[in-house]
Amino acid sequence: MVAQAQDSLAQTTDKVMDKAIPPGRAEPVTTPEVERLLDCMKWDANGLVVAIAQHVDTGAVLMQGFADRDAVSATLASRRATFFSRSRQCLWTKGETSANFIHVVDVFLDCDRDSVIYLGSPDGPTCHTGEETCYFIRADDVVSGGLQYAKENKLQVLTSLYSLEKVIRNRAEEGETAVVAAGKTPPAKPSWTRKLLSNPELLCAKVREEADELCRTLEESEGKDRVASEMADLLYHSMVLLSLQGVTLEDVAKVLRGRFPLSGIEEKNSREGTS
Repeated sequence: MVAQAQDSLAQTTDKVMDKAIPPGRAEPVTTPEVERLLDCMKWDANGLVVAIAQHVDTGAVLMQGFADRDAVSATLASRRATFFSRSRQCLWTKGETSANFIHVVDVFLDCDRDSVIYLGSPDGPTCHTGEETCYFIRADDVVSGGLQYAKENKLQVLTSLYSLEKVIRNRAEEGETAVVAAGKTPPAKPSWTRKLLSNPELLCAKVREEADELCRTLEESEGKDRVASEMADLLYHSMVLLSLQGVTLEDVAKVLRGRFPLSGIEEKNSREGTS
């Protein structure tokens, strides 16, 4: 029965998505299966739940709003993040005026079923200020320097890998600045990342070296700690190589996400068929 219900919901959603979705606001489309989902959710006294939009590839929290039954239904049907505006007392779809839609890949309920996460991919900046996310005011900056300072010193909430990616990008920009302002600024502190970025031959040699060392951890049974250490080295050097070619972790994640529905063998065969 569960499988049949899921198939029915998927078919209904597919029918909606097959139609050309007009720009602007999404409209709710319900089925008995969607109603069953909505009935199991715990709505507050105003018929709302907290709705959080999260980037499917980076994990960044994009924004937080509220959703009623129609907003959740519209999101499931259109696959565009839709909320309920408490001030205007109506539905609104993120991007209906800016065209910066959030394309929803999945929807999750929390353990109490009184909040939802819209897991999706944004078309552009999510915040009305033009920032990538609405979360860029760091609490410690407000404590140390006040709200205005925190707003001016805006930071993105980044997970470890994306923080490393930002550091690598900063090193690349420092290198470019040093070239432009040669002889006019003090020499930058030594940086291994900058050295790699300025020497593609060295960078490629390091990627190959670290990949070989990672393989040896398996061949020689060197243990988990050694595997983690060598993988960290390979990942770092690979990320520098990506940066040098203008490729981001998000670009890689999109490719991987596109391969999820396929088995490894199917995916490999599909690539060989197009090569």
